[in-house]
Amino acid sequence: MFKNVKTIFVLILLSSFGMNAQNKVPVYLDDKKSISERVEDALSKMTTEEKIAMIHAQSKFSSPGVPRLGIPENWMTDGPHGIRTEVLWDEWEQAGWTNDSCIAFPALTALSATWNKELSLLYGKSIGEEARYRNKNVLLGPGVNIYRSPLNGRNFEYMGEDPFLAAKMVVPYIKGVQSNGVAACVKHFALNNQETNRNSVNVIVDDRALYEIYLPAFKAAVQEGDAWSIMGSYNKYKGQQCCHNEFLLNDILRKEWGFKGVVVSDWGGVNDTKQAIFNGLDLEFGSWTNGLTWGTSNAYDNYYLAKPYSTMIAKGEVGTKELDEKVRRVLRLSFLTTMNRNRPFGSFGTKEHADAGLKIAQEGIVLLQNKNNVLPIDLAKTKKIAVIGENAIKMMTVGGGSSSLKARYEITPLEGLKKRIGNQAEIVYARGYVGDPTSNYNGVVAKVSLEEKRSQAELTAEALKIAKDADVVLFIGGLNKSEHQDDEGFDRKELGLPYGQDKLITDLVKVNKNVVFVNISGNAVAMPWVNEVPGIVQGWFLGTEAGNALASVLVGDVNPSGKLTFTFPVKLADNGAHALGEFPGGDDVKYNESIFVGYRWADKQKAKPLFAFGHGLSYTTFEYGKVTADKKQLGLGDQITFSVTVKNTGKREGSEIVQLYISDLKSSLPRPIKELKGFEKVSLQAGEEKTVTFTVDKAALSFFDDKKHDWVAEPGAFEAIIGASATDIKSKVSFSLK
Repeated sequence: MFKNVKTIFVLILLSSFGMNAQNKVPVYLDDKKSISERVEDALSKMTTEEKIAMIHAQSKFSSPGVPRLGIPENWMTDGPHGIRTEVLWDEWEQAGWTNDSCIAFPALTALSATWNKELSLLYGKSIGEEARYRNKNVLLGPGVNIYRSPLNGRNFEYMGEDPFLAAKMVVPYIKGVQSNGVAACVKHFALNNQETNRNSVNVIVDDRALYEIYLPAFKAAVQEGDAWSIMGSYNKYKGQQCCHNEFLLNDILRKEWGFKGVVVSDWGGVNDTKQAIFNGLDLEFGSWTNGLTWGTSNAYDNYYLAKPYSTMIAKGEVGTKELDEKVRRVLRLSFLTTMNRNRPFGSFGTKEHADAGLKIAQEGIVLLQNKNNVLPIDLAKTKKIAVIGENAIKMMTVGGGSSSLKARYEITPLEGLKKRIGNQAEIVYARGYVGDPTSNYNGVVAKVSLEEKRSQAELTAEALKIAKDADVVLFIGGLNKSEHQDDEGFDRKELGLPYGQDKLITDLVKVNKNVVFVNISGNAVAMPWVNEVPGIVQGWFLGTEAGNALASVLVGDVNPSGKLTFTFPVKLADNGAHALGEFPGGDDVKYNESIFVGYRWADKQKAKPLFAFGHGLSYTTFEYGKVTADKKQLGLGDQITFSVTVKNTGKREGSEIVQLYISDLKSSLPRPIKELKGFEKVSLQAGEEKTVTFTVDKAALSFFDDKKHDWVAEPGAFEAIIGASATDIKSKVSFSLK
């Protein structure tokens, strides 16, 4: 009798090669050999037909392995905020499983707003464990496209407007995911900054903006995070689709950055067999991308990298060199994931993961305005709280496109407040407005029906009535994940709040001065009533524990410490993409603002933002010392260290995010007035003081010279600027580069 199942499995594999137990085990099964050796051995045993099968999908979210050789399938899953529910093999509809309800993590806008690299690692590790438990070996995320316009429908999935911040936050996320033997698939490479006409719009952008703004987070993902896969984007660049783009995939990703991983197409992002062969794509995914009738079942064999490719090989029109390269990369992915017998088993839907999501949500919430210390709510002095707004009861883990989830549970803001406050104060709720009354999203049924028969006049009257005699009014509104809100496939139509919320807020302030607006969104919104509303909180899409996280901050159990990762403009004309008239464009979209994105544009135009990049308040106060440098001059191979003391001058513990910006005082090319080049989140007890240090080298002083196609640091005078935000500057120190 055989001693164990493993022995039986190995002997079955040996027999498939006509071997017996005395023959040598194939190299690709020997995990003591290098991955490159194992890849070459497996490749040498594959037929052309098997190779072709490996580089395109076989179902909505899987691609074939090689059953004859014991090489498993690859299974992908959305997305960056939680593990997507199982769908039918060849359809988008849910498969009806009862054990695939995940923990929904906060959206990446909330993660980036923590400015906490340790939490990014925790996020990646936790979501990677969920993916691994569900036997997914590629997680389709994180997203690091730059926040160019506040109207982009997918901004909520990304990490803000600053390339340095996005780069620093994405690396630990990737490492956390991949510690589980699950590949992170960083998306969408590149220039995917709008949803309007996303499948065909051609982006025209200068090389400086490309390299300085839109590529750094992807470069860090490759060179620092060692991402095992990257997803191409739908749009075009230089007239070529980005999923098979010679410039992005071959020239930059592979040749300049040395990427060794797999390039996966976005679903339906492939449009040409020959370009897909030669321009860097490895795995084709999608639905009905080959021109067949919509809904044709099992069309995968007709994909661009399926029969059309094998036919070209059979006719001698192309060779197999490129095919072998693609398969090598896919095999490498398998050896790092499904064929790594030492990878952990993962865990799913656990309290540990929910607690991680809660911690991230709490640290990501941003206190934008707090006049008269309206927050935190003093429960000892508060008898009645009026909660108004549809978003207080609306599920936000569903909708929004590919990031929609079937969460194990979701605590709404109203539930979280009632749970935390209990009988300490009376909570009265009024809906106030109707946004999206949908109560069933792809099989996920809302706990509270959003159907509404009352008129807007009746809803308004009810809201004003309960607000009038309340001690504090919590208006929980903002956007949602419906079409033309925060939603894949659609851009927003305007900066203002939808569904008549501005008028309702204005009316509420007239009957009660203690109004707190909680903005549930992944985007900036206009606030024409900003001077009348004392409390403003950026609440994001916070996942499973959303309501508990919000309640803990609103009542002061948790001191808010998040800061914005994108600028809130007063009006659209204060944003470069809109000021220069190129959003969303037509067949082409030209990035006329070039490198001046977000706070860089606001600085250049001296436009005062509604709320600045890096802004966020606390329930305590901080005092900054004067920044100092350890030297006055930096050599090309040297480093320079800047130090600043920060003291908690309030009465409770709190965390401050100290930001370092660098300013080039004289440059041969136009440069932003300042650029973020360092940040540190520091926790301080009441009265405690700490010294924060930043060490930089010439890379922090460099710009991309498009004429030389290289990064250049010009000798001359610079300033190191310490700020609590892009507009709240604390001190500066001058230095020079030799």
